Formats: sequence, structure tokens, C-alpha cells
Amino acid sequence: MPAVEFIINGSMARASSHFLSLCRDAARRGKWESEFVVTDKAQAGVDAARGAGVRGVDLVVAVGGDGTVRGCAEGLAGSPVPLGIVPLGTANLLARTLDIPLHPRAALGLALTGSPTGSRTGSRTGDTGSADRRIDLATADGAPFTAMAGMGLDAAVVSATRLKHHLGWLAYAASGAAHLTASPATFTIRLDNGKPFERRAQSVVVGNSGLLPGGFALLPGARVDDGLLDVGILAPHGPLGWPKVAARVLTNSRVEDRHLERLQAREIEIIAHRALPREVDGEVVTPGSALSVRVRRAALTVRVPTRRR
Repeated sequence: MPAVEFIINGSMARASSHFLSLCRDAARRGKWESEFVVTDKAQAGVDAARGAGVRGVDLVVAVGGDGTVRGCAEGLAGSPVPLGIVPLGTANLLARTLDIPLHPRAALGLALTGSPTGSRTGSRTGDTGSADRRIDLATADGAPFTAMAGMGLDAAVVSATRLKHHLGWLAYAASGAAHLTASPATFTIRLDNGKPFERRAQSVVVGNSGLLPGGFALLPGARVDDGLLDVGILAPHGPLGWPKVAARVLTNSRVEDRHLERLQAREIEIIAHRALPREVDGEVVTPGSALSVRVRRAALTVRVPTRRR
């Protein structure tokens, strides 16, 4: 019997006996032998996922938000063991990018439908199927991430957001509005082996996925399996600067100018002329004046729908 290990964020309200029973029942119906690890720290998720791969577990299912998914991705990087995702967080950026259902029961069904061999398999309801897809991972100063990392305004917004578990993406929007008048910083940016260039901007973000909380696309050209990272430089000017940036994000526009510049590279070096807030996948990291980001090609296998829902 194939084995699945559920790695569950213990801070989530749904990480209760009821939800554990839901996971256990779904595994039993799919004829999986189930194991459970409830984590209270990010590193515990990394260690649990890495240990599952070493022990020969056939599938790891991350149950939680982007931080839980990122920890499991780090632990499974380079391993053939697929990662299933049951999104219970605020943003769920990788789940949204890969069209994984946001409802826990549907996400569980998708994760446990596929076979341990990674072959395409139809679901019990017949409305979709599952398959194992190889995607890229990115690293920011050596720490893997699945969605986005950045310096400046985006990290300040994340740092100031205290109600995200209660208000969802609206908490990010409210925090963002409060930071719109923050002073820009001077950034020196180098893409691959190119010549460094300077930008005066509010924020520089690097994405393997281009979505923001709420499902809006800041980097609409970003793909999780193209071997490239997308860079967004937010530098709104004048009273119409932010409205223009917002309109492009809300309409998925690819229009570029000095307000919002988008670039691509495999390696990105960002140096600010002063220490700034920094974030990785929606988690605040130590402020600093530099961020080094690289792509790791096809480093992770994720269980996804075979067609869009």
C-alpha cells in the first residue's frame, strides 16, 4: 500500500481532530497508508518533508498556507516524491497558480487521486484528473521559495499586516494603502551577467509565480516551469502613478513604463542604498540592503489538475 505523509500547519484553525479525521478518511478511501506531522515551526515542515523523502514515502501533502508549502517544497527539492497541496492559508499563491482547488475536500481529492508513479489518473467524480508536474523553485539568499520575494514596499506591507488570518487578502490591501506614501529607495540591479543598472523605486520583487494575494497578477508573464524568474520594479511617479499601477495589476495588463517595469533573468542581484524590509513568500525575513535570487530548474514535483477547473 502506498504511503502519504500529511504535514499540517498546527496554527491553522482547521488543524483539529475533525480535519485530521477528514484527511485520514480520504487517504483510506484512496487506499493510502497515512502518516501525520503537525508542525509549529517552519523548519519542522522542512525536516518532516525531507525525512519523508528519505524514508520512501510516496506522497507528501502540505496542509496550510504559503509558508507550509514553502517548507515542504524546500524539504522535497530534488526529490522524486510529489507534493500535494491543501491550501488553508491567506494567499495560497502556488495553489492558485497551479489551479489547485481552494476547498479542502476538493484539494484532498486531487492530491490523493493520482498514483505514486506520477501517471495521469481520473478522479472519482470524473470532472478532472491529476498529474505530477515538475516546476522550478527559486532561492532568495539560498532559501527556497515558490511564489515571490522582494525588498521595499511589498515587504513593509507584509510586515505591517497583522489581521491576515481574519481578513484574508483585504488585510494586505489595507496595509498597502497605508504605505503608498513611503519614500522610494535607490536600487542597483543586475540580471544574469549583465551590466548593473539603477532604479529609484518603491519596491523590487522577483517571482516564480506572478500572483498577489487576492489572485491579482503583478507579473503576468511569470511561469513556474520556464526556467526564468520575473522581476517587477514598482516606481510610481506623480499623483497618477499608483492608480496606473493598480489598474494594470487589476486588469492583468502587460503594459510597461517607468511606473511598472518587468524583466526576466535566471539570476538577480538587488542592492539597495539603505537597509529595507524583505520578504519571501509572504514571510518577513531580516531587513537588509541586498537580495540574491536564483532559479532552480525543475526542482519540485507537484500534484496538479490535468485540466483547468
